[in-house]
Amino acid sequence: MELDNATIKRLRGIGHELKPIVMIGNKGVTPTIAEEIDRALSDHELIKVKLPAGTKEERDVIGAELAAAANATLIHSIGRMALLLRKNPHANPKLSNLARHAQ
Repeated sequence: MELDNATIKRLRGIGHELKPIVMIGNKGVTPTIAEEIDRALSDHELIKVKLPAGTKEERDVIGAELAAAANATLIHSIGRMALLLRKNPHANPKLSNLARHAQ
């Protein structure tokens, strides 16, 4: 999904207010973690994921793998946090971070 700079900036602003929904531990990305990320993206559309400790390159690889596995877009990655987006046309407006933070 190709996003323009204004959209990315708006999504990063929404993401700043979010708490991490999924936290990845030392075991890395397990099938259970992948299922949870898939469920969270279906419900919330925009989620923050806390990545495991490691080098920046390792965290970047994990963030890209998460996005590819969940068919999502990696919006932003800084430190141990990654922001993932996958639009859901049938999302519940009470759960969707995009709908709740719409301007």
